Amino acid sequence: MRFALFTDQHFGPKAWFGGKLRKLSHEAGALSRAFVERMNRVEKPELVVNLGDVLEDESPDADLARYRELLEVLSALEAPVLHVAGNHDQIHLSEDDLRGLWGHAGPLHYSRDIGGVHFTVLNTLEQKDVSVRLPRAQLEWLERDLAAARAPVVVLTHHPLSDQDLTGNRWFERAPHICRVAERREARAILERSGKVVAVFNGHAHWNSFDVVRGIPYVTLQSLIENLDDDAPGRPAAAHAVVDLEPKRLIVRIEGAERARYQLELG
Repeated sequence: MRFALFTDQHFGPKAWFGGKLRKLSHEAGALSRAFVERMNRVEKPELVVNLGDVLEDESPDADLARYRELLEVLSALEAPVLHVAGNHDQIHLSEDDLRGLWGHAGPLHYSRDIGGVHFTVLNTLEQKDVSVRLPRAQLEWLERDLAAARAPVVVLTHHPLSDQDLTGNRWFERAPHICRVAERREARAILERSGKVVAVFNGHAHWNSFDVVRGIPYVTLQSLIENLDDDAPGRPAAAHAVVDLEPKRLIVRIEGAERARYQLELG
């Protein structure tokens, strides 16, 4: 099966961090349209995943309009879309808002079977400047979901579940507590016990990262609009991932300005 992912589109005005231009958010629309065109014309995935942080949050009305702008762009895709809620998406938008935008009933953590693969979507919750949590009830749901699933399973989350080294990360080197999930070790133990999980994908960290923990790859995908230069005028990462999941092999291609390729032989 082939599926594609992109993340951290941050629709909104360009944004600065530490006095420097860091998010080329004003380019999100054009970059998203280019992504859709490439999916339809070149990659032809069976599924597209939005890993969250559609918004550079501003206000309820602005955020709703900008989320709808992305959905309008994605409506041209020739593949279904799964959405993950990011922390910026949940500042001004409620769960009901996001359910309505997604056309989704039920919690923001859920699972779907597509193309012979079980996709499990988690809803990590960030308390601004404090922590990122995966609530107990959701961990219990995760264990039940994996027990009932047929392999292979792909887990999708906005925040990282790995213990990736954040040295050199312009956003989180000094704030790892608002990057990595506090309950990540407990969550990983559930994934490992299931024996069904072939990969975990997340965004949020605004760089590419690849970790393998007890045989499970954890892939962090670069933001679509991250400025790869040190300051203005800027150069967007234009990042997305294309994944080919075969019976005995997982191949992940990171496309855009920072290309990478990861391959893992499956047991």
